[in-house]
Parts: sequence; structure tokens; C-alpha cells
Amino acid sequence: MNIIKLDAIGSTNDYLKEIYTKRNLEDYTVVSALEQIKGRGQIGTSWASEKGKNLTISVLKKIVCLDHSEQFSISMGVSLAIVKALNYFAVPQLKIKWPNDILSANKKICGILIENIIKNGQMNAAVIGIGLNVNQTYFDHLQSASSLKLINGITYSLDEVLHQVMKQLKEYAPLIEDRAFDQLKKEYEENLFRKDKPSTFKNLDGELFMGFIQGVTDTGKLLVKLEDNRIEEFDLKQIKLLY
Repeated sequence: MNIIKLDAIGSTNDYLKEIYTKRNLEDYTVVSALEQIKGRGQIGTSWASEKGKNLTISVLKKIVCLDHSEQFSISMGVSLAIVKALNYFAVPQLKIKWPNDILSANKKICGILIENIIKNGQMNAAVIGIGLNVNQTYFDHLQSASSLKLINGITYSLDEVLHQVMKQLKEYAPLIEDRAFDQLKKEYEENLFRKDKPSTFKNLDGELFMGFIQGVTDTGKLLVKLEDNRIEEFDLKQIKLLY
């Protein structure tokens, strides 16, 4: 496994994408940074991380077998791999908050940003950005954030956490490559935060509404049963789960 360790970088995802365009990198190449100055989350949100305290990495996974409509399987597989890795460290009450935030109880401990590399109109690889809160204990105004150290009271080796994350990514990659979508989806939905529980959502107009998460579609849209028993599909830009 090729690991590129950096002291500080704007974005590990951007750096990995840039060097991949310039030279042939081996599968599972990892870019790891002690400090990520311009870390990004879903739909343009930022990801703040204290230097040297957390796992801030990007992983190159070469994937050429997926159509555009099948690419949510990467998000499912990566989310499940993180959950499995954190189970190894006995992190309690792990759930996946759609589409791919990892929670312990109702506290966010990990964010994932997957960016696909397209060449000649076809998917060529995925750059998997992972920001996992490990030893950070102060999150300023982010009341919904936590870390492995805050939860378990242990200072962890970042290298050991990285090893376990990579081990599990390699376990789940064949399910993605073999297009075992039904298996991935079943396990993903079993770990989905607030599934079948009354939940509050906010729509694009800022309006609140109640619903029950039923699961996800094959393309990754969230299935929500509304109060009139209609089941609607929503993508990430349409709604926000407020708990």
C-alpha cells in the first residue's frame, strides 16, 4: 500500500486527484495529512480538523465497472467499511446518517466525500476522502461533533486506525466491484440512522415536516414515508434530516 504523508495540504482529495492525472498510481494509494486546511464535506460544506489529532485521508480506488446509476454502491461500501473499522475499536451505537456521515449515538465522528474520476465518458476511479475524529476533544461551536477519544476515553494511534480503515475498505471493495448491490443495500439500511423512527426534516423552502425513513433507492435517494402514508424520494439537495 502506497502512503503519501503530508504535514499540511489544502485538500487531500484535490491533491490525490491532481497527482493521479500526472502519473500512474497503484490501487489504494493513500494521501494522509496532519492538517487539512481546506477540507470539504458534502455539497460544499467545510470540514475543520485540529492538526495531528484526526485521520484526514484520501484513498484512490480504481473502479471501471460501474455505470453512473450504480455509483451510490461506493458510498454504501465505504460507509459500512468505516462502521466495521470502528466496531473493532468498540465505538458504541454506530449508525450511518444518510448519505454517509458516521455517528456514534447522535454525534458525528466521521464524514466521507467521494469524488469520481471520469475518463473518456466512463468511470475510471474514485477518490475517497475520509475525515475521522480520533483524538480531538474540542469542537468549538459544533455541538453535534465528537471523537473516539471523547467517546471511549482513549488516545488512539492514528496509524492503527488507518490500518483498520484500509483493511475494511479492502474487505468491502469486492462487493462494489462484483456489483453486489442488494447485499450492500441490505446491510446499509440495517445501519441507517433513524430508520423507521419518526423524524423531522427541513426542505429547500426551510419548511419542517415529519416522516419515517424507509431506506434508499438504488441511486441513493432517501425514501421517506410522509404523514399521509405516501413514500417520497429525496436527494441530498432537497432535504436535511434534523433528527
